[in-house]
Amino acid sequence: MTALLIIFAKEPVPGQVKTRFSPPLSGEDAARVYQAFLEDILEEMGRLPESRLALACSPETAWPFFKKLAPAGALVFPQEGPGLGERLAQAFDLAFTLGYETVLIRNTDSPDLPGELVLAAARTLESGPADLVLGPNPDGGYYLVGLKKPQPELFQGISWSTATVLGDTLTRAHILHMAVHLLPPWPDIDTIADLRAFAARPPLPNAPGHRSYLCVRELLAGLPTKLKTEN
Repeated sequence: MTALLIIFAKEPVPGQVKTRFSPPLSGEDAARVYQAFLEDILEEMGRLPESRLALACSPETAWPFFKKLAPAGALVFPQEGPGLGERLAQAFDLAFTLGYETVLIRNTDSPDLPGELVLAAARTLESGPADLVLGPNPDGGYYLVGLKKPQPELFQGISWSTATVLGDTLTRAHILHMAVHLLPPWPDIDTIADLRAFAARPPLPNAPGHRSYLCVRELLAGLPTKLKTEN
């Protein structure tokens, strides 16, 4: 079968997504940015050959929203588990149970992530000795994780949402005797400073992220002068 690419996504509800953008953005505007992120990511990931798209949505009640948003043929299912580690392990388990031999999970914090990197991750798992592929973020996390079989222990004992996520994961992989391949790093966008940095580097022609870039530029331009320069 083709690889399965799972996008972990939240419903863009004001006050529930990208809360570190507020202030200076309002909760409504932060949700608008996240909606643009989702649309750019789905557009870019939907072009990838050799893979099927899936959305792991949160909360469970957001299933109708994501079913409408998802491209035709995409799987949509809720994230399950009390914490991120459990939700990742459950999503991988479901995908492998469905018969997929290569499974990737990516974030929604990098709307300009090129599809070529995701495709390279899938091909690395399919053709090489790697058991685990990770796409590092400069902040110490990762934007993508890929496996060839269930590895629930990989996601245990991780200090999630900290600068040690990647390091913790590599330590777990070493303990589990897993061969690891690291992709080139790519920034995620978590803070208002990240958002300003993103707005300062316009996407290249035909590169992903145009919708997000225009949305962010418009919202930042509309801020009072004092807030434009505050972190």
